[in-house]
Amino acid sequence: MALPAPFDRLRLPVIGSPLFIISGPELVIAQCKAGIVGSFPALNARPSGVLDEWLHQITEELAAHNRDNPDSPAAPFAVNQIVHKSNNRLDEDMQVCEKWQVPMVITSLGAREDVFNAVSGWGGITLHDVINERFARKAIEKGATGLIPVAAGAGGHAGTQSPFALMQEIRTWFEGPVALSGSIAHGRSILAAQAMGADFAYIGSPWIATKEANADPAYKQSIVESRAADIVYSNLFTGVHGNYLRSSIVNAGLDPDNLPESDPSKMNFGSGGNTKAKAWKDIWGSGQGVGMVEAVDSVSDRVARLHAEYQRAKEELSEKML
Repeated sequence: MALPAPFDRLRLPVIGSPLFIISGPELVIAQCKAGIVGSFPALNARPSGVLDEWLHQITEELAAHNRDNPDSPAAPFAVNQIVHKSNNRLDEDMQVCEKWQVPMVITSLGAREDVFNAVSGWGGITLHDVINERFARKAIEKGATGLIPVAAGAGGHAGTQSPFALMQEIRTWFEGPVALSGSIAHGRSILAAQAMGADFAYIGSPWIATKEANADPAYKQSIVESRAADIVYSNLFTGVHGNYLRSSIVNAGLDPDNLPESDPSKMNFGSGGNTKAKAWKDIWGSGQGVGMVEAVDSVSDRVARLHAEYQRAKEELSEKML
């Protein structure tokens, strides 16, 4: 589909997914300057008044970049809103987003018509993350602009369905913008996401191992050293199933092969559920694509590598089609 401006001027069709604790202004600005959509969770800005400061900083720095680089303007940015009853900041944070006319709002863990309408009212677009077609239909019915199908292997709160099945079902009835999530860490995978019908690849884990990420150095190194087999799927830590690094679970004194189930009704995104270890702070989220991350790089270097891989994949595909 034809993407709305300014999302049609990206260097790569990529959205850097919002990473709890890890994504801040430095990472977002670097991603946007490199030519991909940068994003962060509104809840990362603490206390709540810091959100206004972050949006001011991001807006001003990207505007300055665009003035100095008219031939290679920055990509737009996005803010992630947790639309769940546990988020008592949502209304206040939405007002701040409206003040700064945030171009894209990514909504998670709940679809609210008033949120979608508010973003549309100031000219922004909304993408809602879903793990199955039923949730996708509900989000579009309530007014979301587009969808983020979170397929098996994605970092954090991931689904269990194959991206082939999930994308195919959604594309039988929905023609709007879609960003596919799930183990995308190579330029070839970005092209594959487009081949499946996605407009964007939604990439998270590779940005953890960047110089601009607000992550513990040990977390970054664990991303570099881990492979797909080192990812553990559990709902113990927040009440919602997600993918986490085996090494962090072991370091917390737990057996990653024998984790108990948590009560989904006691969903808590800042605690460790039935453990003393806190999700995201002690128990580190990651997707199965980590095997493609070989070093802690700058964002610009990682985007450049993804771009080169993407271009090479397109050339190889063209040759095979001859």
